[in-house]
Amino acid sequence: MQDKYIDDIDPIETTEWLEALESVANNDGDDRARFLLAQLGRKASDMGVDSLGSVTTPYRNTISSKDEIRMPGDLFMERRIRSFIRWNAMAMVMRANDNKDGLGGHISSFSSSATLYDIGFNYFFRGNEGGQDSDMVFFQGHISPGIYARAYLEGRLTEDQLDNFRREVDGHGLSSYPHPWLMPDFWQFPTVSMGLGPIQAIYQAHVMRYLSARSLINRGDRKVWAFLGDGECDEPESLGAIALAGREQLENLVFVINCNLQRLDGPVRGNGKIVQELEGVFRGAGWNVIKCLWGRHWDPLFEKDEHGLLQKRMDEVCDGELQNFKANGGAYTREHFFGKYPELLEMVKDMSDDEIMNLNRGGHDPYKVYAAYQQAMNSTGRPTVILAQTVKGYGTGKSGEAKNDTHSMKKVAIDDLKDFRDRFSIPLNDEQLKEVPYYRPSAESPEMKYMLERRKKLGGFYPVRRNEVQQLETPALEAFSNNLKGSGERELSTQMSLNRVLNTLVKDKNIGERIVPIIPDEARTFGMEGMFRQLGIYTSEGQRYVPHDSDQIMFYKESKTGQILEEGINEAGATSAWIACATSYANNNCPMIPFYIFYSMFGFQRVMDLIWAAGDMQARGFLIGATAGRTTLNGEGLQHQDGHSHLMAQMIPNCVSYDPTYGYELTVIVQDGIRRMYHEGENRFYYITTMNENYSHPEMPTGAEEGIIKGMYMLKEGKDAELKVQLMGCGTILREVEEAGVILREEYGIESDVWSTTSINELRRDAQGVERYNLLHPEAEPQVAYVTECLKDRQGPVIAATDYIRLYADQLREYIPARYKVLGTDGYGRSDTRAKLREFFEVNRYYVVVAALRALQEDGKVEASVVAKAMQKFNLNPEKPAPWTV
Repeated sequence: MQDKYIDDIDPIETTEWLEALESVANNDGDDRARFLLAQLGRKASDMGVDSLGSVTTPYRNTISSKDEIRMPGDLFMERRIRSFIRWNAMAMVMRANDNKDGLGGHISSFSSSATLYDIGFNYFFRGNEGGQDSDMVFFQGHISPGIYARAYLEGRLTEDQLDNFRREVDGHGLSSYPHPWLMPDFWQFPTVSMGLGPIQAIYQAHVMRYLSARSLINRGDRKVWAFLGDGECDEPESLGAIALAGREQLENLVFVINCNLQRLDGPVRGNGKIVQELEGVFRGAGWNVIKCLWGRHWDPLFEKDEHGLLQKRMDEVCDGELQNFKANGGAYTREHFFGKYPELLEMVKDMSDDEIMNLNRGGHDPYKVYAAYQQAMNSTGRPTVILAQTVKGYGTGKSGEAKNDTHSMKKVAIDDLKDFRDRFSIPLNDEQLKEVPYYRPSAESPEMKYMLERRKKLGGFYPVRRNEVQQLETPALEAFSNNLKGSGERELSTQMSLNRVLNTLVKDKNIGERIVPIIPDEARTFGMEGMFRQLGIYTSEGQRYVPHDSDQIMFYKESKTGQILEEGINEAGATSAWIACATSYANNNCPMIPFYIFYSMFGFQRVMDLIWAAGDMQARGFLIGATAGRTTLNGEGLQHQDGHSHLMAQMIPNCVSYDPTYGYELTVIVQDGIRRMYHEGENRFYYITTMNENYSHPEMPTGAEEGIIKGMYMLKEGKDAELKVQLMGCGTILREVEEAGVILREEYGIESDVWSTTSINELRRDAQGVERYNLLHPEAEPQVAYVTECLKDRQGPVIAATDYIRLYADQLREYIPARYKVLGTDGYGRSDTRAKLREFFEVNRYYVVVAALRALQEDGKVEASVVAKAMQKFNLNPEKPAPWTV
C-alpha cells in the first residue's frame, strides 16, 4: 500500500490490479491467489523484469481481525488470574531484593510476556497426566518469576519457597532460572544461557519426529514451544539451525519471539525493524511466519485506513521511535506518530491522550495471541514462528515501561506500585502495599477453580519433569568377547574397537533399537560407513535419489526409518541432537542411548556451553572424542589436535571421562556406563576419547574390570629390585610408557610397574571425596584415596605421561605418596609424524626414561651422570625451547 504514494504513474490501473487480486482471494481462496502471484513472479523473471524479491509483509498482523479464531474462554476471569500472577512475580523479585543480600531477579521480562505465557497455559501447553506425554516448552530464562507465581497460585509452591527465590543452597528455595538439576521435578530445560534454548528446541522437535518415524513413540500432535526474545536472536545459536527445521518440515515446532524491541541496554534495532528482519530470515528458511503486532484497540483505526496511510506510517517508523512512543505517552505519540500526516491526526482527533496510550500491542492482547497460537497449532508441513510485539516492563509505570534501564529493574517505586495495583485490580490497600505481600485467592474462588479446570483439561500441571523412567537391560560383558580377547597380530585403533562395540549393541535384542549413532559429517573418517547400509541415515523425506556409490556394499543410504543421525558439519546441532536423545528418557518416556562421535578438538572446546547445559538437564549418553590426543592425529595441526578436553570434561560435575588405550578397557567402560545410566538410573553422562592410531590390543588381564572403572589398574608388574619406578600412562602414550619400562629394565637394570590410568579425572574425584571426608570426620579412621592405595606400598618414584597438557596428570600430585614427575603436551599442536610430535612435546619413551632416571637421581638412587649420558644417548637436546613457548 505504501507504493500508492511513491511513483504511481497510473493509480487507476493499480487499483484494477489490486481489485482483481482481492476478487480472486475472496472467491477462489488464498491458495489460488498465491498461485497467481507465483506465476506472475516467474513470468517477470523470464522477461528479465527485476523483482523486489521481498520476503516480508507489511508491518501489521498476519491474521486479519475477520479471520481470527475466537478465544473460547472467559476473558475477564483470565485477566484476573493473569493480574495475580503479574503481582506475585513482581512481589517475589522485590522481596528477594529487599535486604542487604540483593539476590536479584527480573521484573520486566515477564511483565512484557505474561499474556504470551498465560494463553499457552490456559489453552495449549499439555501436561503428562492421563497417559499422554507433555509438550516441551523452552521458557525464556529471565521470566522464571512468572512461572513460579503461577505455580504458587496453583498450590504447587508455598509462600516460603517464593520467599527463598534464588536461595538454592539449602534445598528449600527456587532456582534463579530454569535449572532441572536444582528442580528435577519441575523444569525440563535450562534456558538462561541465551541462544541455547532455540537450537535445542529445534533438535528436540527433530528427534521427536525421528523417534516417531522409527515407531518408538507416538508423537501425535505434541508440540515443542520455544520462547525467546528478539535481542536473543543475535546469538548465532538462536537462528543457526532454523534451516534444518524448515528442511525437515518440523510442524511440531513453534517459536514465540517476544519482540519488545529492547536488548538489555537499549533497542535491538533502533534504526531498523527487528520484526521485519526476523520475518525475512524465517520465511527464507521455510517457516510459517505469524506477526502479532497490534492489539484489537487498533482494529477500528485500520478500518478507517481506506488509503493505507496508517499502514505507510507503521511501515516507515523505526524501532527506536516505537520505543519512544510507549516511554513518553499518548501526547508524544499523537504528535510524533500520527502527527507526521494530517490525515492521521484527523483520524485520532476524537481520541484522548490516554486512549492513544492504550492502543495496545499484539503480544498483550489475549484475543490476538490466541488466534496466532491456534493458527500455529493448525499449521502443517512446516514450523511456525510467532513474532509478538510487546512493551518491555509492561505495567510497571513511568519508572519502567520501555525504558533502556528496564532490564536492571529489581524494585518498583511506591507510586508505580499503587498504579500497578489499580491497573490490575489487586485487592490490597495502601498499608499492605508497603510489605509487598503475595496475593492468592481462596481455593474455592472462581479464579482458582477456573485456572485449575483449564489445566485439568490440558493434562495437569505444567511445567513438570518425569523422573520415573524405564530401565533398560544391560548386555553382559561376555557379549563383547571379541573386544575382550584382544586383537592378536591384527592392529586396530580404539575407534575401530568402539565400532565393534556399537555393532554388538545395535544387534542386541533388548536395547539394539535404542542405540543412536550421531555423527557430524565424518563417518568415513571414523570407519563407520559400514553402518550406513545396516542402519540407514535418518531423513524425514527418505532417499529421493540413487546415490552414486549404490553399487558398493557401504553405500550412502538415507531412510525415513534410519537409525543414524548424521547432522552435517554442525557441532552445535549434533550436540543438540545428542542432548535430545540423552534426555529422551524424561521428555519422551523413551530412553535412548546416544553415541555422538566427533573430532575431540571440536567437542568440548567448541560447544562447552551446550555440554554444560546437558549436565544441568541430567543427560544420559556417550560423547566420543574421536581422533583424540595432541600427538595422535598426525598431519593435521594445532586447530585439530586436542590436549585439554579431559580437563574441560572435569569441569562438569556429572560428566565421567575416560582415556582408554586398549579395546577391552573401552568395552568395560561402555558396558558399565550403560548399566549405571540406564539400569541403575544414575544422572551422569560419559566422555570417552578414542584414537585413530593402529596397534595390537592384548587380552584383558584377569580382574582388571574394577580398576578400569575406578581409573587405574596394574597393567604390568615388575620384579622386586633395588632400583624400581612406577610408570603411569593412558591413551596412546601408555604404549610409550610401556616401551620406556622395557628400556629401563634392559639398558639400566631398573624394574618398573606399569599402570594404565584410564581416568585421571575419576581418580582425582575419588581423592577429593576422601580428603573431604577426612576433613569433616576428624575422629574417624582416615580413609585412603584409591590412587594412594594403589601406590603406597610400591617402590620408587612415580612418572606419569599422557597426550594431554601436564595439568591433567598433575591433578593427582597431592595424592601420590612418592616423588612425582609429570610429562604432557603443553602448547599448540602442529602437523608432523607421531614420532616427531612425541619428541617435540617431550612425551615419548625416551623422555619417560630420562624423567624416571632424574627422579631416581633426586631420590639419591643414581648419579647425575647417568641422567646426562641417557640424554646424550637418546639425543635429547637440553637447550631445545619448551614446546609451549614456540
